[in-house]
Amino acid sequence: MALAGLFLISFLVVHLSINLLLLFDDSRELFNIAAHFMGTNPVIQVFQIVLFGGIILHILLGIILQIQNWLARPTRYKVEGYSHTSFFSKFMIHTGAVILAFLVIHLFNFFFKAKFGELETVMIGNDSYEDMGILVIEKFKEFPYVIMYVVWLLFLGFHLDHAFHSALQSLGLNHSKYTPVAFGISRALAILIAGGFILIPVVIYITQ
Repeated sequence: MALAGLFLISFLVVHLSINLLLLFDDSRELFNIAAHFMGTNPVIQVFQIVLFGGIILHILLGIILQIQNWLARPTRYKVEGYSHTSFFSKFMIHTGAVILAFLVIHLFNFFFKAKFGELETVMIGNDSYEDMGILVIEKFKEFPYVIMYVVWLLFLGFHLDHAFHSALQSLGLNHSKYTPVAFGISRALAILIAGGFILIPVVIYITQ
C-alpha cells in the first residue's frame, strides 16, 4: 500500500509538471510535444500499464485495509482519540472514494479522448502533433468543470496530506527526530500538488 502510494505521488508530480506548461507557453507547443512523447514513447507506454496497475492495487489494498480495521474494531470508541492521528487519516477511505469517482470522469474527459478520439492537429516545426492542449483549454472554459475539478483536487490534497508520511511510517521509517519532518513534507506536497493542479483550470478559465 505504501509503495503503491509513493509511486502514484511521483506520477502526480510528473503529470503536474507537464500540465503547468500550458500556463507558461501560450502556443501550447511545449505541452503538445511533451504529451506526444508521453503518448508514444514505448517505455512510457509500459509505465502507463504499471501506473494503472498501481492505481488498481492502491484501491484494492485501501478497501481491504479499511475492512480489516472495521472488523478489528466493530464497535466504535465512545470517545475518539483524535489527538493520536492526523484529522485526514480518519477519512482516507472517504476521500479516496471521491477521488476515484472523479478519476473516472477525468479519464473520459482526457485520456480516452486522447487515445481513441479524433483530435485537432497542429504543425510544430516540420512535424504534426495532436493538439492535446486545446482539449484541456476548451474543457476548462466551462465553469461547471472548473468547479468540479477544484473540488476534486481539494479532496486529493486532503488525501495527500496524510498519504506521504503514512507511507514512510508503513515502511518502518519512524524516528522521533525525523517523523515531524515527514509530516511537514507531506503537508507541503499536498499543498503544492493540489494547489498546482487547481491553478491550471482557474487560470485557463480566467484568461481564455
